[in-house]
Amino acid sequence: MFDPGIERAIRTATVAHAGQTRKGSDLPYITHPVHVALILVRVGASSATVQAGILHDVVEDCDDWTLERVESEFGGEVSAVVAELTEDKSKTWEERKLAAVEKATTMSAEGALVKAADQLHNLKALEESLGLATDSDEIWARFNGGRDATIEMATRLLEALTGRVDPKITEASRQALAAIRG
Repeated sequence: MFDPGIERAIRTATVAHAGQTRKGSDLPYITHPVHVALILVRVGASSATVQAGILHDVVEDCDDWTLERVESEFGGEVSAVVAELTEDKSKTWEERKLAAVEKATTMSAEGALVKAADQLHNLKALEESLGLATDSDEIWARFNGGRDATIEMATRLLEALTGRVDPKITEASRQALAAIRG
């Protein structure tokens, strides 16, 4: 029932993401990795995969976190998945998203599962934001790619992940994407 590795990952991510919020809101950022973890638990992911899901953004978004530190504190299995998901922030938005789509076809099964859970939560959060907004343009203005490019990249990523991960995740992502398209 209780997994000390997952507990340690939650504590670590909570501290690492302290003060960060979700794009365009005052919602603490930690809600995202926790939702990713919940999705992973629901499909029966291993403890190491859930830990990687919780930690998937620490290297790219948090000071003092490197892949070496993740490996030192959580082991090679967790750090290998985090490495697969860490984007190179020196590249443009389009370059990063195209690389993620390409990588999704060859990454480990665990990496693909975390990527799919990450995408699902991001799509569901966007769907909710659009549903609550009085002006959808305000929501889309928060996204580097704007509406059309964001939807295109999400569609391409979903296609790359389909057949590689639990179909419950890809089907839920497909439904969220359809709602977002309008």
